[in-house]
Amino acid sequence: MGASGLPLLFLGTLLTSALGGCSGDATTTEHTISTALVVQPDSTRAGHDSFAGEVRARYEPDLAFQVGGKVIERLVEVGDRVEKGQPLARIDPRDVRLQLDASRARVAAAKADHDLALSEQKRYQTLLERKVISQSQYDSVSSQLEAAAAQLRQAHADLEVARNQAGYAELHAPRNGVIMSRQVEVGQVVAAGQTVFTLAADGDREVLIHLPENRVNQVSLKQDVKVELWSRPGDHYDGRVREIAPSADPQLRTYAARVAFTSDDVPADLGQSARVFFPQGGTRMSIPLSALTAEEGAPYVWKVNPADQTLVKAPVRVGPYQEDEVPVLAGLEAGDWIVAAGAQLFREGQTVKPVDRRNRQVDFGDGGH
Repeated sequence: MGASGLPLLFLGTLLTSALGGCSGDATTTEHTISTALVVQPDSTRAGHDSFAGEVRARYEPDLAFQVGGKVIERLVEVGDRVEKGQPLARIDPRDVRLQLDASRARVAAAKADHDLALSEQKRYQTLLERKVISQSQYDSVSSQLEAAAAQLRQAHADLEVARNQAGYAELHAPRNGVIMSRQVEVGQVVAAGQTVFTLAADGDREVLIHLPENRVNQVSLKQDVKVELWSRPGDHYDGRVREIAPSADPQLRTYAARVAFTSDDVPADLGQSARVFFPQGGTRMSIPLSALTAEEGAPYVWKVNPADQTLVKAPVRVGPYQEDEVPVLAGLEAGDWIVAAGAQLFREGQTVKPVDRRNRQVDFGDGGH
């Protein structure tokens, strides 16, 4: 049964029973049988859950300069299509060029030291052959030559790094795609690795959705779903959950999930709105919200024992609250009878007179009909 307003006749009967119990003596109160409106959990096919999302590119690299500096030119805007290798922005190259010049000077100095050490080594080798110097003197000069050679190799390596950094003053697109966002302006000083643009790479498209904390455990990787595009209402496309964030967003407190399309002919464009449907198998039970109460934070309902029409406290596990009902995930069976309202007026083991919404007494012998 679905949740609805309580009959006025039942409310009058319930209040009369409660007040009557208070006005009598102890013996009368002990044997008073209260009227209780009872219902059975409403069992329906579960259907599906749905979440709104946005069509995104599967690959969305953040683009950044590999060296720091002042941005002097921005060559693209948000929404521009770019090709692989296309320049996107430039930083002031003067500092890196000065570093390149300094590296070249260090190479020249290291080469001069190496040439001098090589000349000395050859001269000392001749003297050694003539027995004019000792072996130790020759070994000392040879060591100096090795040190000079190592310094020359290091200078060449530093020069290559400086050349690379000079090239890093210009940011290029790593692949074809569309500029999704821009984080810097001309004149801004950026650090190495600081995001300048976000690129939506050409290729696969997918839908980004955000799952609330109480639903993320109901979604699994590689789960099959249906996707409906806002631009094509009624058309459903096959999809599959590809990724679920391991932690919640600190501001939204939701978990980002990405749903990939399983076919290549989906007419999905970047930025389009979409809705992802998660089918839920089996059946789902719900009860009136007024039937639910709690003790020390633990929810429960009053279940009627059909054998003697006494009440039994039944702890339940519930899902997200709805406007006038709540889904029951565990603790009840479809054929149970529960008190639909006034839970605070009843106690464990109390005998009640069960009635339905039309104020007719429920006969458990024939199923309550």
